[in-house]
Parts: sequence; structure tokens; C-alpha cells
Amino acid sequence: MARPATASAASAAGAPAADDGRGRQGGAALLVLGGALSTQFGAAVAALLFPAAGPLGVVVLRLAVAAVVLMVLVRPRLRGRSRADWGVVAAYGLVLAGMNAAIYQAIERVPLGVAVTLEFLGPLALAVVMSRRPLDAVWVVLAGAGVLLLARAESGGGHGGAGGGLDPVGVAFALAAAVCWAGYILLAARAGARFPGTDGLALAMTVGALAVLPLGVADAGAALVEPRVLVLGAAVALLSSVLPYTLELFSLRILSTGTFGILMSLGPALAALAGWLVLGQALAWQQTAAIVMVVLAGAGSVRFSRPPA
Repeated sequence: MARPATASAASAAGAPAADDGRGRQGGAALLVLGGALSTQFGAAVAALLFPAAGPLGVVVLRLAVAAVVLMVLVRPRLRGRSRADWGVVAAYGLVLAGMNAAIYQAIERVPLGVAVTLEFLGPLALAVVMSRRPLDAVWVVLAGAGVLLLARAESGGGHGGAGGGLDPVGVAFALAAAVCWAGYILLAARAGARFPGTDGLALAMTVGALAVLPLGVADAGAALVEPRVLVLGAAVALLSSVLPYTLELFSLRILSTGTFGILMSLGPALAALAGWLVLGQALAWQQTAAIVMVVLAGAGSVRFSRPPA
């Protein structure tokens, strides 16, 4: 019977610290949500640029501006790196470029919320494969049901809920982005083990920008140097790369990886919101239900990925 009294005393003595801890947790969670919102609204702004610069042109602007900002801020050390280090950075940068190029090609063809939902299958599948627990079958089935609902939109849902079906090429690009995203996660971990802080990210962003530059120039041509395109391209880079990465780095110092993962699982839903508000993409009920299913599958796979404390 002494335990409640002891707990009460400890609670009274530690109340300010506990409140401070909860406040920090809440603030960090808001940073994650802010970063996720920034990413998806940046993607919506990017879609507005497609008619002027094309998807690959916008990718070049996003990666190039982000690379310049990160290189200036981070100033990664270049000397003393092994061949294996540079190999990891090169692969990291190429996957980063491929992920961005594929998802922008998808966003040009299917609603933003649908594209990001399909892209999210990459990290979800990776989490399930690496976990290998019987419970993961639940999340696979739930995500699979969501994909089946999206497939039904081929015949009845329509682009943005307007009829005509989803563009199969756009779906293929979104799934390619999903594969790249899974590779990005694996290579980010390897780069993090070899490079301090965000050095690896800054270098990989530079590699990615250089890799996609010829394709972007071919896609956009002289539009890449038009003032309006440059300004909006810089906004896309800040919204979709620089700001989210910065907010996530701060939040990860406070939040557990599980909490962080659950919050990041909201990405498809936030993408649908951005597509509706910025691009006027109202989704059919099948697409909305599919997004909810995939979000729940992602959150569930993270929430139950480790035993409760």
C-alpha cells in the first residue's frame, strides 16, 4: 500500500519536469506534422509548375536549390573519404533523384493523394519485411485492400473523382517511387553510419541534382531560368526538402522513432488535403477510403513494431 503514496510524492516533486517533458513531446510532434504538411504542400506547388517547366525540370530546381542550401549550411568534409563512402553517397543520391523524378511524374498524371499513397507502400513494405512478425499480415492485408480500392478507380473513380480512371502510367511511376523510397531509407541509414550529421544528405542531394540535370534541361529548356519558375522552384525546394528535413532532425532528438513513424504515416492523408486545397483534386470515396486504409496500415505497423514498454 506504500506504492501509491510514493508515486504521489514522486509526481508532486517531478510535476514541473513531467509537464515540461510533455510540452517538449507535443512541440516535437507539431514539428513533424509541420514538416509533413510542408512536404505535401510543396508537392502541390510543384504540380503548379509542371506546365511551365515539366516534372523533371521541377525536380532539378528542387534538388539543385536544396543541395546549394544544404552544402552552404552543412559544409560537409570532403577529404579523407574512402571509395566505399563515395559509393554509398553516389547510390544515395541516385536513389534520391529517382524517387523525386518518379513521384513528380506520377503527380502529373494522378491525384496527389493517390500518388503519395502508392509511394508510401515502399516504406510500409520495408517495415513489414524487416519486422517479420505474424501481426504484420494484418497491415499487409489492410494496405492491400487499399490498393485494390485504388485499382477500382481505374473503372469508376476517375482522376480527382471526375471519371475516366487513374492513369496506369502515373500509377507505375508512383510504385517506382515507392521502390526508390525503400532504397532511400536503407541507403540513408548506411550514409548516416559513414557521415556525421547531415553531411551524407548534403552530398547525396548534390549527386542527385547533377544526375537529373540533363533530363531536367531537356524537359524544361530555357524555362529553368525564367524568374517566376526560379522563384517557385526555390519555394518547392524549401517546402519539400530543406524545411521538412530540418524540422524532422529537431523532432527526432525528442520523439521516439515509433511516435515519429506514426506521425509520418499521415503523409498520404496530408497529400490528399494539399491536392484538394491547392490543386482542386476532390477524391472519389474509393480513393479516400484507400488512403485511410494505407495510413492505418502504416501507423499500425509502426505502433506494434516493438513490444510495449
